[in-house]
Amino acid sequence: MNQQTSDLKIFEQYFADHEKEIFDDYSTFLQFKSISTDKAYQDEVHSCADWLIKHIEDIGFETELWDTSGHPTIFAQNLNAGPDKPTLLIYNHYDVQPVDPLELWKTPPFEPTMVDGNVYARGAQDNKGQCMYVFQALKAMMHEHDSFPINIKWIIEGEEECGSEGLAGILENKKEPLAADYLVIADVGIAAVDKPSVTLGIRGIITMDVEVIGSNTDLHSGTHGGRAYNPLHALAEVVSKLRDCDGQVTVPGFYDDVDEFTDEERGQVDFAFDPDEYRDTFALEATGGELRYAPLERSTVRPTLEVNGLSGGYSGVGFKTVIPAVAQAKISCRLVPRQDPKNVGEKVARYIESLSPEGVTVKVDLHEGGGGALRASPDSDIIKAFAEGYSVVFGKPCGFTYEGGSIPIVTELARTCGGDVVLMGMALDSDQIHAPNEHFGWDRFQKGFLVFTQTLSILGKG
Repeated sequence: MNQQTSDLKIFEQYFADHEKEIFDDYSTFLQFKSISTDKAYQDEVHSCADWLIKHIEDIGFETELWDTSGHPTIFAQNLNAGPDKPTLLIYNHYDVQPVDPLELWKTPPFEPTMVDGNVYARGAQDNKGQCMYVFQALKAMMHEHDSFPINIKWIIEGEEECGSEGLAGILENKKEPLAADYLVIADVGIAAVDKPSVTLGIRGIITMDVEVIGSNTDLHSGTHGGRAYNPLHALAEVVSKLRDCDGQVTVPGFYDDVDEFTDEERGQVDFAFDPDEYRDTFALEATGGELRYAPLERSTVRPTLEVNGLSGGYSGVGFKTVIPAVAQAKISCRLVPRQDPKNVGEKVARYIESLSPEGVTVKVDLHEGGGGALRASPDSDIIKAFAEGYSVVFGKPCGFTYEGGSIPIVTELARTCGGDVVLMGMALDSDQIHAPNEHFGWDRFQKGFLVFTQTLSILGKG
């Protein structure tokens, strides 16, 4: 039996022996209503941080609770491996999305429920599930070896789901404590349940609100219809002009800093896509985006512009014949490397305002924050280590993927710590994060635990 197999069996046995205790910790973590974007839950967010920091201290970490302009950030470290060993900075977040619409949940969102091997709850996967298997892996290593094979730093923020503004505001003053050789973002997924993969990059993001103003009050559509320009009609016209029939974004200069993927880069990544599985899972055909690219390319390594919400007028029960005074839209852009969020956002905003039909006023509120895209090399030591860890746990070669979503703080955190970056996780597209009935497979929780213990052992051996 080689050393890797021996390590794997040790931690498989640990998980089996402590499974109830592990699940109870996970369940308690999920019961905190740590919804960061809603001030009504501020006390719950802080209580969640307090609970987490106590448990982290109990497994041998020195901890600090960093105040920010918003919710606090947890910082923990154990540097007992010494200066001859590398330092790994781990990133997670303990905040979650709102649960609306509540009526679509099959089980209460803050009462974790196991159904057919999946744990249902808000945050079950994003990111409390992934944060918890990291915690349990670290706890298990301390239990089995009374030490860590490398130096560990851990940052767990409370505002990822609302833009990370608080953490971003303190990074400049935290360069020394955050310095590390490697940074792992434990907040992404794998290609499929039986296809281990390490994520090489994420997209950046910028968001904005669009407001179309027609009159100073809602108008009777019988009296004013045909005379007043309907802001909803105007908004629909504006939005329809943002992409052409082939899915290309029409904003002038939108693609100026976008580099095409080379054949070599494309050959390193698994872009395999099963349209039948996609249809079965989401009742949807993959017909969106830039149609000249393959589905997974356009949803992971190409920039996008999406309309995330439209509102205006009456949408309640029955009917109300009005021409609304105002119509609104929410728009986001996912970005790729070299696209600056602020620059792209300003181009989109100017173009939208230039499309304003006569008779209405179009205003764009470009949101602060956002974040740039990140791509890592598959040849870096930290990515090789995690790829090996996945291969050992899954018993098959590990591939590489890209993540279409965004983690706004990652590029700034990577710049602050100065280390090479890897993105890892056990998520699947079907986990319904940010939606009703979010869930996480208990088998994938266990695999995440094992990948983390295995990879730490690999890093400790150099």
